[in-house]
Amino acid sequence: MQIVIVGHVDHGKSTVIGRLLADTGSLPKGKLEFIKEKCKRESKVFEYAFLLDALHDEQDQGITIDSARCFFKSKKRDYIIIDAPGHIEFLKNMISGAARAEAALLVIDANEGIKENSKRHGYMLSMLGIKQVVVLVNKMDLVGYNEKIFNEIKKEYSDFLNKIYVEPKEFIPISALDGENICSSPKKLLWFRGSNVLSALDSFEKERSLEEKPFRMPVQSVYKFTGSGDSRRIFAGRIESGSIKVGDMAVFLPSNKRSKIKSIEEFNAVMKEKVSAGKSVGFTLEEQIYVNRGDIMCKEGEISPLISSVFRANIFWMGKEPMQKGKEYKLKLATARIPIKIKEIVSVLDASNLDSSKKEIIERHEVAECIIECQSPIAFDLSNMVEATGRFVIVNNYDIAGGGIITKFVEDSQTEARQQVFLREEKWDHSIISYRERALRYGQLPKLILLTGVSGVDKKSIAKELEKRMFEQGRKVYFLGIGNLLRGLDADIEKEKREEHIRRLGEVSHILMDAGLIVVATASDLTHDELRLLQTINEERDIIIINVGDCKLEGDIINLNISPEDDNETNVTKIMDLMRFKNISFSL
Repeated sequence: MQIVIVGHVDHGKSTVIGRLLADTGSLPKGKLEFIKEKCKRESKVFEYAFLLDALHDEQDQGITIDSARCFFKSKKRDYIIIDAPGHIEFLKNMISGAARAEAALLVIDANEGIKENSKRHGYMLSMLGIKQVVVLVNKMDLVGYNEKIFNEIKKEYSDFLNKIYVEPKEFIPISALDGENICSSPKKLLWFRGSNVLSALDSFEKERSLEEKPFRMPVQSVYKFTGSGDSRRIFAGRIESGSIKVGDMAVFLPSNKRSKIKSIEEFNAVMKEKVSAGKSVGFTLEEQIYVNRGDIMCKEGEISPLISSVFRANIFWMGKEPMQKGKEYKLKLATARIPIKIKEIVSVLDASNLDSSKKEIIERHEVAECIIECQSPIAFDLSNMVEATGRFVIVNNYDIAGGGIITKFVEDSQTEARQQVFLREEKWDHSIISYRERALRYGQLPKLILLTGVSGVDKKSIAKELEKRMFEQGRKVYFLGIGNLLRGLDADIEKEKREEHIRRLGEVSHILMDAGLIVVATASDLTHDELRLLQTINEERDIIIINVGDCKLEGDIINLNISPEDDNETNVTKIMDLMRFKNISFSL
């Protein structure tokens, strides 16, 4: 079980752990005597914190800088104790240390009382979703083991924690220096009838094991072998939760590609039929599918990750520059890397006093509840479901500047369409001719080449010239003008129902691509959301978007801008050159 210990600087966190290790005989043989002798040689007063503060400059300054980890065993179970830094400048390290903790000890100095970081760390535990918390009121020896002072701190800090939805299991008075109430019944705190620190640790409940949770494996990479008759395509990554076996149906999100597991691959190891959380492995699939790094592999029949381009999150900002609404940052969630912007800052809280304000920026060391908008849909879990796929960091100018947890799913403009597509894929009546067989026979991979632009700009003649050029090169290609749909398939709906017309364009394109064709389509005045709808109905990687004329769309969604003033042959050459330059392959 992983326990993090936090608190304001110099409130005695490392001393508590050092005392635990010493009093339970958990130290390596001779370690305690060695540190005592070292302190004597250097004319230092021995401190139990020296057992943990291993870095030279930490001992010089008396500050825990890194997150020290030590292994500890009680009669009940094994522990990993994480000593997180208390100084405000090292909060980034504290977050790193606390990220995987299941429970927390929060230390407050009885003599100094509740400090700014005592509150900030309390809020951090709340933000990280750590619900099991015990508060240790340390240095009771400095206040004469006064019960009144303990009760005052308990009341004040309980009121604070209740506001941030943290309900501590217990407040425990201790003196780490004297070993009072650490591992045995107190001798000077006879008025206290609660637990000592060791028994409080043993009272924490272990979380459901990772193997019992839904299967999640963020895709790290896809390896394609070609030598010596080896044609395997291996999907590799680290299993974060759950288990899976050969024959299970794997689903990759957000692309929703699915195939049965053919084999489980490990380097230089015996083949397995089943693997579980914690293993770094690879899989081969019965049907060849194309997925990207950052997709999350899950198992059909279990609770799936959520998918959206928008979600609500708690963010703790540590960057030197404020985090600004509307500015682009990079989000790192598991193996996914995706540009994001803050869509809305719901509230910003000063963690030292919980004053809430509505702001357009998030300053350093502030905590904020935000709505995050991603450049494209991403698969994720809420942090209390699966930690590895519900927590993230934010990068600004190549530096990790913030961290947070996903707290709530938010529907985006494509949520309904995405649900329809998932149902379509689940119930799709597949041909006995596979995707790969058809691609090999035709010598091409199906694509949708979509030409858009403002009304009145000629797109059809360019599209038809492109169709002819590709046809002459031996491609199986078809021109699909949206006007043909309006006068045929869409004749039963009003022209004003534009979103439905676009949806049907996407679905017809999907059928033609499923037949193995390259589709060249045209549609005027498409908006960013309409193009995203088409990318939801069909795979984004299979759509090439060409804008003709002035472009009013966001740059990230357009592959090429061409001018209607150039002749058709020149524009078609530009499109063909783009596909070669972008390495957009029509062949396997």
